Amino acid sequence: MNNKEGNNKRGGARPAGSRPNSNKPKPAMQKRAQGPKKAKPTAKIEEANKVVKKPNQVAKRLKEKDEIRLNKYISNSGVCSRRDADIYIQSGNVKVNGVPVTEMGYLVKPTDVVNFDGKVLTPEKKVYILLNKPKNFTTALDEGQEYRNVLELVKGSTTSKIAPIGRMDKNTTGLLLFTNDTDMIRKFTLPNQKSSKIYQVSLDKNLKFEDLEKISKGVVIDGHRVFVEEVTYIENEPKSEVGLKLRSANVKVVRSIFEQFSYDVLRIDRVSFAGLTKKNLPRGNWRLLTDQEIINLKNV
Repeated sequence: MNNKEGNNKRGGARPAGSRPNSNKPKPAMQKRAQGPKKAKPTAKIEEANKVVKKPNQVAKRLKEKDEIRLNKYISNSGVCSRRDADIYIQSGNVKVNGVPVTEMGYLVKPTDVVNFDGKVLTPEKKVYILLNKPKNFTTALDEGQEYRNVLELVKGSTTSKIAPIGRMDKNTTGLLLFTNDTDMIRKFTLPNQKSSKIYQVSLDKNLKFEDLEKISKGVVIDGHRVFVEEVTYIENEPKSEVGLKLRSANVKVVRSIFEQFSYDVLRIDRVSFAGLTKKNLPRGNWRLLTDQEIINLKNV
């Protein structure tokens, strides 16, 4: 019995009182050391959103009454187009009130003194004159004394230096536009301009229907394809009277189209030019374009 008791004392279970109590609260863990709180990057975002002015950047101002762009002022004087004026401005050859200006879009007043390549400019108001040209007047200046120049027909209409848009020979009649607007002259003489012109063409013989169909599909002249918008017989007229609608302002193109099919052109009459017509404009007379007509021409 003693041995058993001794064994129980040495190897037996611990008394209940000596067992550690699992319900005792555990010691609190030490908090991890934390650094100072980072500030939110709101200030940086605000700075990034701010528009930073570049050095020497001039604040744009509102356009005042009667002010126009410098390139338009130069173009209005008739010395060159707006596009060419921009080149002169960038190169430093333009002064306003004695100060060189190279800024694109610079605004000038009518009272400003503009010096262009050493010459003081006097801008002219743009003039647009529509003439219903008669026969035996030409746009050429080297036709001799037999045929008079078309400028005689619009003499007294303006004191500005005007020029016709496109050419017309002595046998061509109809609408001819004059202006001192160099930008518009250039626009309507470009081969890719989009405004339509309508011509009434008188031929030496009736136009065959098969030739009319061929012409409607377009014609190649001097290696360039001419797009024909419409070609028709004139109603209640012989089939030698033909209506032709195309974009070219060159009357020689009209003549060449029919000559390719062995027709002689007796007369060409331009009855419409970029939406302008001969309504209330007798042969040999001229009139000034309305403001709306000028806007329409600039937008075609």
